Amino acid sequence: MRRVVSSAVAHNRRAFGYKARLNELFFILNDVHNYPAHYAKIGNADATPDTVENIIREAAKFAESALIGIYKEGDQGCVYKDGEITTPKGWKEAYKAYCEAGWPSLAMPAEYGGQGMPSSLALVRTEFCATANWAWNMYPGLSMGCMETIELHATPALKKLYLPKLTSGEWTGVMDLTESQAGTDLNQVKTKAVPVGDGTFKITGEKIFISCGEHDMAENVIHIVLARLPDAPPGTRGISLFLVPKWKLGPDGEPVKDNKNVTVSGIEHKMGIKGSSTCVCVFDNSLGYLIGQENKGLKHMFTFMNLARLGTSIQGIGTMELALQNSVPYIRERTSMRALSGTKDKDKPGDRIIWHPDVRRMVLTQKALAEGGRCLLYRLGKLSDEFFLAKDEKEANKVEDVMGLYTPILKGFLTECSIEAAYYGQQVYGGHGYIKEWGMEQIARDARISTLYEGTTGVQALDLLGRKILMTKPPLRLLTGYVKEILTFCANNASDQKMLPFVLPLAKAAIQWELNAALLLIKAAKDREIVGAASVDFLFFSGYVTLAHQWALMAKAALKKVGSAKDDEKSFLISKIQTAEFYYQHILPRIRRHGKTMFTPSKTMLQIKEDWICNVD
Repeated sequence: MRRVVSSAVAHNRRAFGYKARLNELFFILNDVHNYPAHYAKIGNADATPDTVENIIREAAKFAESALIGIYKEGDQGCVYKDGEITTPKGWKEAYKAYCEAGWPSLAMPAEYGGQGMPSSLALVRTEFCATANWAWNMYPGLSMGCMETIELHATPALKKLYLPKLTSGEWTGVMDLTESQAGTDLNQVKTKAVPVGDGTFKITGEKIFISCGEHDMAENVIHIVLARLPDAPPGTRGISLFLVPKWKLGPDGEPVKDNKNVTVSGIEHKMGIKGSSTCVCVFDNSLGYLIGQENKGLKHMFTFMNLARLGTSIQGIGTMELALQNSVPYIRERTSMRALSGTKDKDKPGDRIIWHPDVRRMVLTQKALAEGGRCLLYRLGKLSDEFFLAKDEKEANKVEDVMGLYTPILKGFLTECSIEAAYYGQQVYGGHGYIKEWGMEQIARDARISTLYEGTTGVQALDLLGRKILMTKPPLRLLTGYVKEILTFCANNASDQKMLPFVLPLAKAAIQWELNAALLLIKAAKDREIVGAASVDFLFFSGYVTLAHQWALMAKAALKKVGSAKDDEKSFLISKIQTAEFYYQHILPRIRRHGKTMFTPSKTMLQIKEDWICNVD
């Protein structure tokens, strides 16, 4: 009998893996964004350079040892039975190790058992864990948003009761927004909250698509729920925010496990991130506590939503990095045909595919997008520190205002880039990229959700162009401020001949970016639909310019050091400069198409009659 050998065995498949690129990270943190000076400025005495480096190295070890090895196991999915959910093999043990190492408490205040480190340092931990195993990372990742929401908006009593166990990781937290009729449009939320009279509320309703809403990794799950009071005004003005524990707490603050306060009626069967339980959560007169002010729930929930959107952008970066890291070994080993310029690997039956320009195009695109996205993430990390350490609400609102411009670009643009990077990962593998054993198809499937949850790409695009640019007072205020920052950088470096290939096209692109926004503002006066028609093109234009700025910053930092660097570091710095050149020559020009199509009249989308669009017979 002929033996069937899988493609993975037949071609001596390299082990699927991940290793945190610490030289890359330290370059961004220290040389580009000057985090040591930032930590000194915000007054965190514990965040010394040695301490920060040690924490980063330990976070890398955890992701490399505990998480990447169970990444593929997660594709088996969670098991739902009789209202209980079991996570994939090894996931519960990895979470226990995560908690025992103190990772959930890293950036939480000492009064709740936290270590009091900057929130930006927690971003590093999250990036490593998210890249190694995004679906697993969702469990502790959502808890971070839950903790921040409680810390910023809940009463002192609720903080004292719930934050210590969330900080230790003994309990996890989730957010419950979506209902079957209310996805992005939260105007339609129907879940009810009836006051009991003792300061508590009875919550009744059903929420769907609740990530990590039930699992076996922690003894309690704390739900942050949107619901309506009986006399609430209609629309989003009448939504309040509530804390609803899976298990009610006894007098000692411990869960009383006689009957569940929140039940789960099932889980979704998904395309990817199968190890993350996506639940249908049922609230049936469930005990709840008001967070913040009545009818201000959506405003309070945005703390959680914005952190979740930032987390989703990290998924985008992680996808690009994981696709890159598992593409490079393959293209250095796989042989196919000969290079057009002549034989390169004479001892092999064909040249390694790394010699083919189109293969390099794909992998360099992965690299340029991943590293540019990472640099942007840690630019926002500094702002997040300033937000959480703001002296008063006015200062916090000012920082949050600036962060608001970046958030839809990070979430909307970087997740779309991750789809491209995952696609290229499959392309460089050829047919093997479609085969399960190699891992690339799982990356592609897991990546797809990042463009959907926390607001689809279209929603993020509308948020950017509409709310963050055209509707500010005065219009374009946030964009003008950022463009001014870019142009100041370009002017300050215009006398450096080595920087001219970067600052000249960057300045031109930044000016065009602001001009495009101004022209759309004018056109919207006569054609209101053009905002929706142009928004996604505007988002991509914004993303490519923003990443171009990050690559110019990296090029400057690399050029400053390369002359005195030792051999290993010099190679790294030269590759940085050359990748910046690749980005400017091969990726930034994409803005030309987006700059043209965003001004196409909206009638080209709307003039076709509904019957003809829908007629597919």
